[in-house]
Amino acid sequence: MANSLSPDRLKRYAGMARLLYKYGNRDLVARAGLEEALRDDDQTADQDSESKSLAERLAADLERLGPAYVKLGQLLSTRSDLLPAPYLDALSRLQDRVEPFSFADVARIVQEELGVRLSKGFSSFSGTPIAAASLGQVHRATLRDGREVAVKVQRPEARDQVASDLAAFADIAEFLDKHTQTGRVASFAEIVEEFRKTILEELDYRREAQNLSTLRDNLASFPRIVIPAPIPDYSTGRVLTMEYISGTKITALNPVVHIDLNPHGLVETLFQAYLRQIIIDGFFHADPHPGNVLVTEDGRIALIDLGMVSRLALSRQEQLLKLVLAVAEGRGDQAFEVAMGIGRRLDNFDRDAAERAVVGLVTRYQDATIQDVQVGSVVMQLQRIAGGHGLRLPTEMTMLGKTLLNLDEVARTLAPDFNVQESIRRNAASLMQERMRKSLSLAGTFSALMELRTFAESLPARLNRFLHAVDTNEFKLKIEVIDEGALIEGFQKVANRIALGLVLAALIVGAAMLMQVRTTFTILGYPGLAMLLFLAAAAGGVWMVVAIMTGDRHPVVRKP
Repeated sequence: MANSLSPDRLKRYAGMARLLYKYGNRDLVARAGLEEALRDDDQTADQDSESKSLAERLAADLERLGPAYVKLGQLLSTRSDLLPAPYLDALSRLQDRVEPFSFADVARIVQEELGVRLSKGFSSFSGTPIAAASLGQVHRATLRDGREVAVKVQRPEARDQVASDLAAFADIAEFLDKHTQTGRVASFAEIVEEFRKTILEELDYRREAQNLSTLRDNLASFPRIVIPAPIPDYSTGRVLTMEYISGTKITALNPVVHIDLNPHGLVETLFQAYLRQIIIDGFFHADPHPGNVLVTEDGRIALIDLGMVSRLALSRQEQLLKLVLAVAEGRGDQAFEVAMGIGRRLDNFDRDAAERAVVGLVTRYQDATIQDVQVGSVVMQLQRIAGGHGLRLPTEMTMLGKTLLNLDEVARTLAPDFNVQESIRRNAASLMQERMRKSLSLAGTFSALMELRTFAESLPARLNRFLHAVDTNEFKLKIEVIDEGALIEGFQKVANRIALGLVLAALIVGAAMLMQVRTTFTILGYPGLAMLLFLAAAAGGVWMVVAIMTGDRHPVVRKP
C-alpha cells in the first residue's frame, strides 16, 4: 500500500480519499497518507446541497467522479448488509449524467472498429447523440439498405479510466480489509472483484448484443414488449449497432396518450414479462429504470440498454418462485422458510427474531398496491431484515430487489393503483405450468433418465452388499453424536429410573396381595408386612420425584 501512495500516483486515489474523508473515517484517511489527495478538492458544491440528505450527496458525488464510481455505487446498492436503507435507496437510483464526447472521436472509433468510414457504412449518421452515459453514447443512423439503427459508441478513454480506477479500488479495498473491522467482516476485496467482472462485461458490447438476442427470443410470446435487434455485422467490442426504436420515455408521456394506452394492460404485460425472465428463463434485464423503458408510437413497451443483466441458476429460479408466491399470498412463515433455504447463517443468527420480522414484513404489505408499497422495496427490506438477524441472503436477491425497485417506478408512473400481489397470484398457475413444462424438456428428460439408469445399475450391487452384511451379522449402524459420554449417562439414568419404577410397582402389587393375609403383626389395624411394603414404595416414589425435579432442573455440567 505504501508504494501505491507515492506522490505521482496520489491523483488516482483522490476520489476515493474524498469519499472516505467526507462519508467515512477521517482518521483512517490520515493514517494512510491520503490527506494529501484532498488539497486540490474544490469547494464549489451547490449551495442547496446542504438541504440534501447525506445519502443523496454521496450519490451525487459518485456521479461527479466518473463511470467507475457510478457503477461501484450501483453495486453497493445491492449490499444491504453494509449500508442502511437511505443509502441503498439513493445508490440504487444512480444514473449516468455526463456530457457527450466529440463527434470526431465517434467517427474515428467507428472507423477503427468497423474498418469503414461513416460515409461508406451508413447513408446517414447524426452528429448529435440521442443519449450519453459514462461508458458510451448513442447516435441515430441509417444503414445503406435503409434500416434505421441506433449506434452505441464507447467513450475513447473509458477502458483506460476504468482500468486505472479498478487498480485504485483494489488497493483501497486491501487497505480497508487489513485496517478496519468492517473490512475484515465484509471483505471489500471480494466486492471489488465482483465489481471488476461486472464492469468489464459491460465494456464488451458484443455481450450486450448477445443479451439483446437472448431477451428477444425469450420474450417472443409478448407482442406488446419489444427489444431492439442487434446488427452483428456492424457490432464489435466498442461499437454496438441495433435496431432503432422510436418511443417516448414513460415519464414524458402526454396525459391524453397515457389514457389511450390502457396502462393497466401495459403494466400487467410488463410484470408478466419480468416474472417470466426471473422465474422461467433465469435471465433478466436488471436495469429497467424509466430512462431504459420507452412507450412506442403503436402502444408497446420497449426495453433498451441491456448492458446490465442478471442470470439465475435453475434451483435459484424455483426458490424465487416459492418466495414470490409466499409474499404475494401473505404467507410470511413460508417466505421465511424459503429465505432460510437460500440464505447463509452467520454466527449472530437469531432464528426467532428473524422469523418474527419476516412474517411481520410480509403480512404488512398483503393486498397492497403500487401506490402503497414498492415490491422492490419489500424485497430489499426482506434482505436487510434477514441480514440484521444473522441470515445473509445471496447477491441474486439484492439484484432482484434493485430490478423490481426500478420496475416499481415504471409501474407507478403508468398505473399507480395497479395491485402487484393480485397480478402475481393471477399469473401463479401459468408460471408453475410453464416451470413444469420446462423441467419436462427433452434435455431434462434425458438427464433424468440417465440418472435413473445409473441408480438402477448400482442398486443390485448395493442391495446385495446390504443383505450380505445382515446375513453375516456384519451390519452396523453408525451414529455420530456431539457428546457420547453425556448420551450414555442419559441412557443409564433413564434405565435406572425404569428399573426403580418396576421395583416400586412390584412392592405395591405385593403389598396389595399381602393385605389379604391375616397376621398378628399389624399397623393401624392392617397387616404389618403389607403396610411396610406400602411405606417403602411411598418413600421410593417420593425419592424418585425429588431426584427427577432436582436433577433435571439443575443438570450436572460435564467438564471437557
